[in-house]
Amino acid sequence: QLQLEESGGGSVESGGSLTLVCKVSGYVADANFLGWFRQTPGQEREGVAIVTFGGAHQYYADSVKGRFIISRDKDNNSVILQMNNLNSEDAAWYYCAAGLVVEAPIKRTVFEHTRYRYWGQGTQVTVSL
Repeated sequence: QLQLEESGGGSVESGGSLTLVCKVSGYVADANFLGWFRQTPGQEREGVAIVTFGGAHQYYADSVKGRFIISRDKDNNSVILQMNNLNSEDAAWYYCAAGLVVEAPIKRTVFEHTRYRYWGQGTQVTVSL
């Protein structure tokens, strides 16, 4: 069983930065991607940044390209989301997820939250003007 635990959320002023950390525990054979998703009330969960389990490949939603960086810390078995130049549209609950995604085109399917089986409890990010 795979367990995911997020930390690092909080409140930040517009233009500021936050770093989210997802601690990964356990092992499963049915996951090849780790990712960060976010959700606001009444909206569908949105894929933000995805990374392969080994850390070699990263994928970003257009809305965060150039501002967010996802990385794998293999020593601590975690996945990190560095968020820079935050704005009000980034305010949401952020969730760490792991899943098995094999369908092409990978650049699209990795962002589909229904493909992820394992989820953390989430951490909230608020952005003040």
